Amino acid sequence: MTKLWGLMRTRLLGSLVLFSWSLQVAASLNGGGWTVKHEAGRCALKGQCGKKSFFGGQLPCPDNSLAEEPDDGTREKLVAICGDHWGHGVVCCDGDQIDALSTNLKRAESIISSCPACKENFFNLFCTFTCSANQSLFVNVTNTQTANTGKLIVTELDNLWSDDYGKGFYNSCKDVKFGATGGKAMDFIGGGAKNYTKFLKFLGDTKPFGSPFQINFPRPTSGNFTNMTAANPAVKACNDTDEAFRCACVDCPGSCPELAKVSEHRECHVGALPCLSFAVIVVYGVFLLLLTTAVSAHIAYQKHSKRKSERLQLLQDAALSDDEDEGDDVRHAGMLEKSQGQYWINDYCDAAFKKMGFICARFPSITISTSVVVVAALSIGWMNFAVETDPVRLWVSPSSAAATEKEFFDTNFGPFYRAEQAFLVNDTHSSGPGPVLSYDTLAWWFDLENRVQRFRSMKEGISLETVCFNPTGEACVVQSITGYFGGAFANVDPDTWRKDLRHCTEQPGSQECLPDFQQPLSKDMVLGGWEKSDDILDAEALITTWVVNNHPQGSEGEAIAMDWEEMLKNLLQDAQREAKDRGLRLSFSTEISLEQELNKSTNTDAKIVVVSYIIMFLYASLALGSTTLTVKSILHKPANAMVQSKFTLGVIGILIVLMSVSASVGLFSACGIKVTLIIAEVIPFLVLAVGVDNIFLIVHEFERVNLSHPDESVETRISKALGRMGPSILLSASTETVAFALGAAVGMPAVKNFAAYAAGAVLINALLQVTMFVSVLSLNQRRVESRRADCFPCIRVDRADNRRHGTQYGYEEEGGLQRFIRKVYAPSLLKRKVKVTIVIVFLGIFTAGLALLPAVALGLDQRQAFPRSSYLIPYFNDLDDYFNTGPPVYFVVKDVDVSERIHQQELCARYSTCRSFSLTNVLEQESKRSDISYITGSTASWIDDYFTWLNPANEECCIEHGETCFAGRNPPWNITLHGMPEDGEFLHYLPKWLSSPTNEACPFGGAAPYSNALVVHTNSTKNPIPASHFRTSHTPLRSQSDFISAYASARRIASDISESQNITVFPYSKFYIFFDQYASIVSLAGTLLGSAVFIIFFLTSLLLGSLATGLVVTVTVIMIVVAILGTMAVVHVSLNAISLVNLVISVGIGVEFCAHIARAFQFPSNTVLAKAPHNLVGRMGRGRDARAWASLVNVGGSVFSGITITKFLGVAVLAWTRSKIFEVYYFRVWLALVIWAAAHALVFLPVALSLAGGEGYIDPESEGSLEEDLNARRYRSLLPDENDVDSDDY
Repeated sequence: MTKLWGLMRTRLLGSLVLFSWSLQVAASLNGGGWTVKHEAGRCALKGQCGKKSFFGGQLPCPDNSLAEEPDDGTREKLVAICGDHWGHGVVCCDGDQIDALSTNLKRAESIISSCPACKENFFNLFCTFTCSANQSLFVNVTNTQTANTGKLIVTELDNLWSDDYGKGFYNSCKDVKFGATGGKAMDFIGGGAKNYTKFLKFLGDTKPFGSPFQINFPRPTSGNFTNMTAANPAVKACNDTDEAFRCACVDCPGSCPELAKVSEHRECHVGALPCLSFAVIVVYGVFLLLLTTAVSAHIAYQKHSKRKSERLQLLQDAALSDDEDEGDDVRHAGMLEKSQGQYWINDYCDAAFKKMGFICARFPSITISTSVVVVAALSIGWMNFAVETDPVRLWVSPSSAAATEKEFFDTNFGPFYRAEQAFLVNDTHSSGPGPVLSYDTLAWWFDLENRVQRFRSMKEGISLETVCFNPTGEACVVQSITGYFGGAFANVDPDTWRKDLRHCTEQPGSQECLPDFQQPLSKDMVLGGWEKSDDILDAEALITTWVVNNHPQGSEGEAIAMDWEEMLKNLLQDAQREAKDRGLRLSFSTEISLEQELNKSTNTDAKIVVVSYIIMFLYASLALGSTTLTVKSILHKPANAMVQSKFTLGVIGILIVLMSVSASVGLFSACGIKVTLIIAEVIPFLVLAVGVDNIFLIVHEFERVNLSHPDESVETRISKALGRMGPSILLSASTETVAFALGAAVGMPAVKNFAAYAAGAVLINALLQVTMFVSVLSLNQRRVESRRADCFPCIRVDRADNRRHGTQYGYEEEGGLQRFIRKVYAPSLLKRKVKVTIVIVFLGIFTAGLALLPAVALGLDQRQAFPRSSYLIPYFNDLDDYFNTGPPVYFVVKDVDVSERIHQQELCARYSTCRSFSLTNVLEQESKRSDISYITGSTASWIDDYFTWLNPANEECCIEHGETCFAGRNPPWNITLHGMPEDGEFLHYLPKWLSSPTNEACPFGGAAPYSNALVVHTNSTKNPIPASHFRTSHTPLRSQSDFISAYASARRIASDISESQNITVFPYSKFYIFFDQYASIVSLAGTLLGSAVFIIFFLTSLLLGSLATGLVVTVTVIMIVVAILGTMAVVHVSLNAISLVNLVISVGIGVEFCAHIARAFQFPSNTVLAKAPHNLVGRMGRGRDARAWASLVNVGGSVFSGITITKFLGVAVLAWTRSKIFEVYYFRVWLALVIWAAAHALVFLPVALSLAGGEGYIDPESEGSLEEDLNARRYRSLLPDENDVDSDDY
């Protein structure tokens, strides 16, 4: 910053404090007697009698003579400096003393002039001490010596002031701010004193750069002061009722207006539980109570009815007639229970897909080649392929407030500085962290910093001096403990370094403690861990920050800075080994480290992701063969395995999935939509989940058609299979595509781009599967029927079975999973008691998920984005543990003409006519409630410092034509702003101030602190100052919630200022751009998921022809998403853009799990339905049970093997990832997705459909000729008795 801090102290403490007050000893004292008489009208010292040494200051002589009338010139000087009340009466000072007093008080005035009360009290104390006619009543000379002039001089005295005045004096000055740094004036005039006794002691103690002799300020009650009376003039309070002495809000909390109370967002709680959690638990408890009551009543009623029925049976013939028995057999055949209605949309879709399947199977070459050409054409867009890695462009919409504000700030004020930071920590011992400071450690640390300054980059030969931030032009800004010792280890005394360090941390503005760049170093910025013992020598960490200039992205300046940072990174990595040898630990970060480590994490994860996909590919390819191959069939005729295998078909099916991804990427890359890492890692997972399931469905249905229609042509069988499964694929693909497409309307690029790519990939995949895959399937079937080997179709296997299908009725070909579902799982699931249990359990899961929603945190800990071995993880840990300084925040004012008085008053704070709720006043007040505002410290107000620079009391600040500006001006400079510069005059002096150096002579120059804080167009006729900023700081921010709350608070403050002052203000800090998403992510998630759910309900109801079934599917998907959200709370997965994408995926995958089962329920296959157990079809209202059973038997195996197992294998591989972000946001969430989606689709959904599903319709593919109907019936008649499961009625 500037040299102000120490150089001002040098002059203030040496001359300001005591002003070389001297009085000539009266001859009447006969040889130097001290203060003998203490009475009114008598002096204790007067005049200047000499120095202690050649380099010392002038000291006063003891003089106990009577006070005298001064001459007119002396009186005029005295009134000019001390005020009108000194305009009459005798005094104890002469003209030389008043000259010295005036010179030194003017220096003090430059520091405290912003607070009239402090200035008045300060001036009054020294004017009274120097010139009071009753000086001997409160001053007693206690020690003298002979000066170099031979005269007697005072070397020590007692200066007695009342406690009331001391307290009032201190209180009026303790909060006064000074300069652009926001430091306190008390650090300069009082050594950072915390009470009035230490304040006065600091003023009186003899120091090399302070008081030339000892002035004691004893308390009036501390001793016997005969005939003495403590001085007790009227003291002015900083919030004095007299406007002439009232200080501004920034310097006096008592003058501040009371800000409106902030309505904090407090979550509703009932005890320790959030209200939402409490409410859903209570509702679920009431439901269980009512259910238990209902079941108990039902059981009691059933027992009563049973006893009554038994008594009636004794009076009746229990035997059934032949007619009755025959009727039951017909009824149990299930044929009277099948659906009778038709749904026109389904019929149309069936016919369309049937025709499409026939054409694709008839002309496979044309279909396949056309598909490949279309995909290839779309894939041309890969030429425009680009990956977006800039986090700013990933998480924030370019049109969002945060993005536009960052662009405005960077354009007008320049990019924020690049920060390179290192921590040296002593925590390598088993006993825990310990003090890091020692003489040897300091020697090594000084050497390390010297190496950083000396070394040059390998590529361009760049040194720190070239790239560093150097506001004064004299030294780089390096915030380190070495700055306390001038950056040279030679200044570290092995015997006194501890004492010197304590002194500098307590008084960082002392001249001897200032670093080369002349900005005081706060101990919180250079030392950490000392708070535990409150002893700076117990600090556990040394902190060094190198501040480097930043430049626009892609510029030469940025490349040079990055080149030097690469050198610094290599140097510090070597230093880590040196620190380890010393039993210490070094952590660090450079500006380039974040992006480099993120890329390293991505490269590491890529291998895991590829392995995951390969496993899914292999499983899908092999599992397809299980549709026609069983262990029994292979053992019976091994040659069949070579023919019946579908490995090639599976591989081509997977290639079709990849083709859809390629086509989608090409299409949207051509449109200029960049790929993100989320897209690259997630889209294949998503499309595989959808695509593989559809492949299984088509293949499984085709095998059923092969069994039921063995004599039809391949084209006809393909058309029948696609006619049945096509509408199901249409249902899932349309709902997923529309649901994903909704996300494209979101502003957040990470979500928007994903939604576009996902919607395109799902749609293209569905189109390829009902066209190209169907053609490949027809070719594969012709290969099978010609007994040619899989993978090697040129080889004919003559020993293979030449039948088109398995055995006559297909049961020997039924796989183990299918048999388990048909015989065991589906019948057991649909028992009444089991259904009740399942409803209770899944509603309990839903309740738990809702109850856990408030526990889902917001944010993304950046440590999770790195590999576990990254060197940045220890750095961020140390940053949280030891760095007690918050990030800077700038409140930017735009489109305000500050040359006008009204706007000056809207911004300023140090002048009496500034508005009570001006920008600077509000920021000052907010800093006093930092627990709410997250704002701390003083605000660097350029408008206040600019006007202070114009104050003619600062004689060496504004100088024009060899004269001090505003000297003799009418109206004069004043704190009311009356007559102060406006318009042209304001703009005339402004460039001079911005180029004025900040130095000892003038601490208010604007070059260093404000050179980039304003945009000035002096020739503009519209608005000469279109933008400026006011700098303050956030409190230390430790957690994601702290950052989010700080950002929200800054937004609130800026909005309040804008509204109250009718100006445009926005906040900016470097981290805001990354946390802008959390301002709307909850509402965004609700909107996205809510819209997707509505689309699901609308499309499922429309395509299935039933509001009830559509509602059941929608509720199931909602339950899946809620269960995943609850799991996120349990496994500590936060809500952010990554998890939001995963939630959108959850909706899509949830639909994929549920849609096929729901359609199989709504349009049951009569061939399958005819096989339903008697207890599911034999009673009134059990038609839904039979259809639920049929849906599980028909597609349950495909859902389980096609999605569940495939995804589970793929996700399981992610458990071995070395990236925390993959483990947390992909492995945990996707594993929960697979488990919950499978459980709800295969367990809850069939039960829910059996209880509340809609009326079914006739499946056109199940209604054929009489021959086909009889063919379906024969399966039913041949079912073994084991399928007949007894009723579980109560």
